[in-house]
Amino acid sequence: MTDTGGAHAIHTLDDLRRHLQWAIELEHATIPPYLCALYSLDPDRNPEAAQVVGTVLTEEMLHMALAANLLNAVGGSPRMDTPELLPTYPHPLPHGDRSVEVHLAPFGTEALDLFLRIEQPASADAPPQSDEYQTIGQFYAAIEAGFFALCDEIGEAEVFCGAPERQVGELHFSGGGGEVIVVHDLKSASAALAEIIEQGEGAARTDVWDGDRDVFHPERDEVAHFYRFQELRLGRRYQSGDTPQSGPTGEKVAIDLDGVLPMRHNPRTADYPEGSPIRVAQEEFNQTYSLLLYLLEESFNGSPSQLKDAIATMYALRAQAMALMRMPTGDGRTTAGPTFEYVPPEQRT
Repeated sequence: MTDTGGAHAIHTLDDLRRHLQWAIELEHATIPPYLCALYSLDPDRNPEAAQVVGTVLTEEMLHMALAANLLNAVGGSPRMDTPELLPTYPHPLPHGDRSVEVHLAPFGTEALDLFLRIEQPASADAPPQSDEYQTIGQFYAAIEAGFFALCDEIGEAEVFCGAPERQVGELHFSGGGGEVIVVHDLKSASAALAEIIEQGEGAARTDVWDGDRDVFHPERDEVAHFYRFQELRLGRRYQSGDTPQSGPTGEKVAIDLDGVLPMRHNPRTADYPEGSPIRVAQEEFNQTYSLLLYLLEESFNGSPSQLKDAIATMYALRAQAMALMRMPTGDGRTTAGPTFEYVPPEQRT
């Protein structure tokens, strides 16, 4: 198997399960920074930016569900209600080469530069990397190679030994492309991996499109995540005929940076006294977010009906985050924001 993963190469079914749990952690790592950027935006003043960040966020939730389906398909148990999913900010992208520091910030140049680095396509000759990866595409290429090698070695029936009823067949999120794929064999596993990779970096490493139609503009092909963020960063849309080399040459994208709430970067509850309004609001948000992780873990471990409760919880999170971002910190410049700190089950109210 071609892999530069060293000690973390994928040779056994347990190796594969471990890496698919890492994939869940990796997909989740994008969600808090995307949420902060989205909720800092005034959607009336920045409709295009809110649309882009919102659809990418929805698709990252889809990718997390696909990673969970892949792990369940090979007899694993997805773990989401765990402190590993919420390390202290800033922190490196999970299991990457430590070149990407994930941080919480409002929408703007700094946030977009982070998003572009997270979603960066692999170069055409980049090898699969099962650990210390440079790009997410290389990490998933290593997982796909692991699937093929194990199926050759021990057979598909041995690899895909998970209970079919643990598969999630649909997600009722609005405003994102792609679909949840039920994984039961090598073909469906490859399709799930392709969905994740193509939405992030494009249907080919030389293309800007992800293979879907644009949710909000059905007459257009949808641009992959990296290129959607590039449109916002450069202030112009990709159009037919554009390539990664040409950059976007289409219509202008308007960004109103005055229509962004000035959330303090990488906020912490410890920044505020116990019992203060901001700290109380941050602690309530963390309780709700930890509940969301619990509901997601239940959903992907045999109780798919819990997903509707998870989605309802996301609406509560939105209201809590937006309320925080309207609370002045007292420095005359910034507002508060959600801290995404894990609350252990025994400390939940």
